[in-house]
Amino acid sequence: MVENPLYTTKLSFNASGDRAKKILSTAWLFKLACHRVLSRSKELLNALIPSKIAWVKMFYSNARDLIPNKRYAYGAVYLVYGIWESSRSLRIDYRNVELSDWLMFQHYDREVDGNVIRVLGDGTILVTTYSYDGSKDRVLIKVKPNRGYEELLKLVVESKEKYMPKVLVRGYNIRNGKPYVSGEIHVTIGYDFYLKHMTRHREPKGSLIGGVDVNTDRINLVIIDEKGSLRDYKTFWFSEVTARGCPRRRAWSVVGMKIHEMLRYVYNHGVATIALENPEVLGYLKLAWIRNGDRKYENYNYKVSVFRSSVIERIAMKAPLYGLNTKFVDPKGTTSSREHNGIMKRFGLDRHTASAYIIALRSI
Repeated sequence: MVENPLYTTKLSFNASGDRAKKILSTAWLFKLACHRVLSRSKELLNALIPSKIAWVKMFYSNARDLIPNKRYAYGAVYLVYGIWESSRSLRIDYRNVELSDWLMFQHYDREVDGNVIRVLGDGTILVTTYSYDGSKDRVLIKVKPNRGYEELLKLVVESKEKYMPKVLVRGYNIRNGKPYVSGEIHVTIGYDFYLKHMTRHREPKGSLIGGVDVNTDRINLVIIDEKGSLRDYKTFWFSEVTARGCPRRRAWSVVGMKIHEMLRYVYNHGVATIALENPEVLGYLKLAWIRNGDRKYENYNYKVSVFRSSVIERIAMKAPLYGLNTKFVDPKGTTSSREHNGIMKRFGLDRHTASAYIIALRSI
C-alpha cells in the first residue's frame, strides 16, 4: 500500500469573459514555467539530485520568473520533478520526455484553506489568477460537484482538512464574442478522511473471493470460495468508452459507474476480498509524452496499460467503501498459459473470465 494515500474529487466548472481570460493566462504561464524547468533540467541532467528539496533550489527561480507566485512556482517544479522521478522508475530516457497538450495550474502541497485556490463552504472556489503582464486578481468559480460530494466538500472546509487543489482547463473558445473556458477543479484530500465520511458498508456479508480482470471495454469478475470452487461470474461492459469521439470525462464517468455496479454486486454476493493484478509503476507519466521514433504499436500498448492500471487503482480505492479488502497478485501468465487454456476448456469460460479466475486463485 502507498504511504499516506490521497483521494481526488473532480468538480466541473464553466467561465466566460474576464474570468475565462484570467484562468487561461494563469494556465499558460504555469505551462511555460513547467516547460522552462523541464528544458533546464535536461541541460543539467548529469547534475540532478533525486531530492525535492534539491530540485526546488535548482529550478525555483526558473519557474518564478514566469509565474509570479511562490506556490504556483513550487507546483511547476514539483510537477516536473515527479515526471523525472517516474522516468527513472520506468527506465525511460528523460531527455526524450516532453509535456503533453494540457493546460492547468496547481498548488504544490496540501494545506488548510488553500492559499491560492480556496474551497469555500457555499460551493464556490476562490482562485488566484495572473495576467500576462503579471497583474494579480482573485476570481470566484461556481463548481458542480458530482452527486454525493457536495457534503464531502463542506466537511473538508468545516473540519479544516488539508487539501491540494488543481485547476484543469478542458476546453476553450469564443462564445458570443467572449472567451469561454470549461474545465475541472481537482481537490486532493487524505484517503482516510474520504473513507471516514463516504463509506457505505463497514463489513462484508461473507468470505468469498472476487477475481477481477480489467480490459479496455469491460471488467470481468469471477467469484470463488476459499477452496477455489467457482461460484459465479459476470461481465461489466463499458464498450462506449472506446468509441471514437467519446469525451474523456464521459468515459471515466461510465467507468466509475461500472466500478460501483461491480462492487455492489460482489458485496451483495458475499465477497470479502477483491483480487486485482498489480498495476506496478504504469500510469505515472500521465502528463508526459514519450517520443522514440515510430511508436504507433508501442504507444497503443502504453495507453492501454495506463488505462487498465488507472481502472485497477480506482477499484482498489473504492473497494473499502463497501467493506471489501483488496489483494494484488502477479499478472504474469494470467492471460496466456497452459493453466489459462485449461480453465477455459474446463469451465467453458472466455479468455478474460478465465484470467479473472486465475487472479482469484492466486489471491488464495
